[in-house]
Amino acid sequence: MEQRVNIKFCFKLGRTATETHEMLVKVDAVSKKCVFEWFKSFRDGKEDFKDEPCSGRPPTSTTPDNIDRVQRMLADD
Repeated sequence: MEQRVNIKFCFKLGRTATETHEMLVKVDAVSKKCVFEWFKSFRDGKEDFKDEPCSGRPPTSTTPDNIDRVQRMLADD
């Protein structure tokens, strides 16, 4: 998220995506693709930095059933 704030800062200053990428590479690794994607988002009016919810696999598999199963495995070991 820190990179998005930096990219938005440069965007608001009127820097180009290429200029922004060149500056960010000097201080931290950020891909050119990432910079251009965020520039497009800001140009399209997106103002926040949070990721949009997406479909697919859940970010965690922590369920009561899995917790019980792991605890039993540890107890048996």
